[in-house]
Amino acid sequence: MITTLEIQNLKCGGCAHTIITKLNALDHIHNVSVNTESNTVSFEYSQANDLETAVELLSKLGYPVDGNSNSIGKKAKSFASCAVGRLAKS
Repeated sequence: MITTLEIQNLKCGGCAHTIITKLNALDHIHNVSVNTESNTVSFEYSQANDLETAVELLSKLGYPVDGNSNSIGKKAKSFASCAVGRLAKS
């Protein structure tokens, strides 16, 4: 199955790099792509629980799905994920 999720706190290529790296590390998640202009992440997954796992991971990284809680803590985590992604990209 393929899905596209609109996420919050997506700012740049560093954020995208972190999201792609972390989601690709999950079993049964493949072909991850991030569009920073539309604030979306797309990927293929095998089972419904794989989608739930991906949504939970995005939230933990600071990129909750649009409409879900976006606390100040999640916003702060997204800045940390962004910085890590920028460093890893270099």
